[in-house]
Amino acid sequence: MASSKALQLAHRLVRALEDKKGEDILVLDISELTSWTECFVLCSGVSDRMLETLQESALEAAKKDFGLYGRVEGEPRSGWVLVDFGDVILHLFTPEVRRYYDLEDLWADGKVVVRIQ
Repeated sequence: MASSKALQLAHRLVRALEDKKGEDILVLDISELTSWTECFVLCSGVSDRMLETLQESALEAAKKDFGLYGRVEGEPRSGWVLVDFGDVILHLFTPEVRRYYDLEDLWADGKVVVRIQ
């Protein structure tokens, strides 16, 4: 099971994403499946601008509440932005890109911690 620190961060990211109208938010505990992270947080945004806003909100929340600086991979215009906080990795997608890569299916053995549709 994911550590309480990772779960606290994941829940804080969910609140930040909800505040900015992120859609189809999912937290997966993958701690028993991999050694390099504990949780994935997945969230959809309908536009490049929305992905950018979600990214900024998540980075701000992690910095303010946990003193963490996430490492950002990808660009909003690509439809997929990954923010690596170490124990928690945030994936921000447009709905089309999220369906294409289907991380939910790839990591189906993970435990669903939160699902907000």
